[in-house]
Amino acid sequence: MTTHQRAAWTSPFAVAERLERATSVDRLAEALAHSARTVTPASGRLHDELRGRSLGHPAHGVLTDLPIGLWVSAALLDATRLPGHAAAARRLVGLGVLGAVPTVVTGLSDVGALSPAARRVAAVHAATNGVGNALMASSWLARREGRSRLGATLTAVGLAAVGAGAMLGGHIAQALKEPADVP
Repeated sequence: MTTHQRAAWTSPFAVAERLERATSVDRLAEALAHSARTVTPASGRLHDELRGRSLGHPAHGVLTDLPIGLWVSAALLDATRLPGHAAAARRLVGLGVLGAVPTVVTGLSDVGALSPAARRVAAVHAATNGVGNALMASSWLARREGRSRLGATLTAVGLAAVGAGAMLGGHIAQALKEPADVP
C-alpha cells in the first residue's frame, strides 16, 4: 500500500466515502432499517414530529447537542477535578444517557428516507454511537459505585466513539445532504 493509499484510508472523510460503497455493511444497514421500522412510525403526525417537520428543521441533528454537551461538560469536570466535581460529572453523564434516547429515536425516524449509500454510513454511525452510549452508561454506573476514575476513563473513551459517530452523521447531513425529504 502506497503512502497516498494509506493516507486515503486514514482521512475520516475518505473512510466515510468508502463506507458509502461498502456493500459489506449492507447487512448492518438492513438491521438498522429493520430497527427503524420497528421503533418508529412510517407515517403520520408522530413520524412528522420525530423528523422535525413542525420545526422546519431536522430534529436529530439538533438533539445530538444535548448528550454530547453534557458528556463533554462531565469530561471537563473530570479534567479539572474541582471540588465536588465527581457528583456533578456523574449527574451530567446520567443526563446525557437519558438525552441520548430521544436523539436515537429521531435518528431512527430518518433512516427510511436515506439512499442506500447514506444508509451504509448511517449503520456505522449508529453502531459507533451505540458503543459510545454503552460506554457512557457504564461510566454512570461506575461513578454511582464510587469508581470515579474508571467513570472518567469510560467517559473519555465514550466521547471518542461518539465523536467518530458524529463525524459520520455530519457526512450524511453535509456531504450527502440526506435525508433529502426533510422539511
